[in-house]
Amino acid sequence: MYAIVEIAGQQFKVSKDSKVFVHRLASDEGAKVTFDKVLLADDNGNITLGAPAIEGASVEAKVLQHLKGDKVIVFKKKRRKGYKKKNGHRQSLTQIQISAITFGGAKKAAAKKEAAPAEKTETKAAATGDRATVNFGEDHELNYHLKKNNLSQSKENRETLIALGKEVKEATGKNILTHEDVDAAIVENITRFNELKK
Repeated sequence: MYAIVEIAGQQFKVSKDSKVFVHRLASDEGAKVTFDKVLLADDNGNITLGAPAIEGASVEAKVLQHLKGDKVIVFKKKRRKGYKKKNGHRQSLTQIQISAITFGGAKKAAAKKEAAPAEKTETKAAATGDRATVNFGEDHELNYHLKKNNLSQSKENRETLIALGKEVKEATGKNILTHEDVDAAIVENITRFNELKK
């Protein structure tokens, strides 16, 4: 059993009783701390991914000590300029021991994840439906159908097509017409349109 948790801006793979050095925490030595940002959890082979964090999951730890890391030398130099600068740095760290990993909301998060693809499919179907229907308020859609049927893309023809669309909607009882419906209506009422001049 392990978890990947974000602590003080860094991600750590932790398991129960493991000891970890993290950036300095504000808690006192001996205090108990809880981290809610669990990004991934493995519960005996059942892996749960967060989006970005797993809802309800948490990692509990105990602060063992505050200390400083090894010294790092930062040396800067510009050649032929007489510029040299040497600095040392020791990072302030906190050592913690993981006392427990809880997966309270892991099952709930997994259920939400399963529900998400179904919603995506519905949205995709709706989007496809929108592309398959004709918007009579858009000139480029009207022109597309007029051109497809070798008709003039004049204002008169567009107005005729809009009127024809209303008639077809009333006759069929549909609120939305597909491209096939519009093409069929144009073919049936081709005499009402001005043909494309050659």
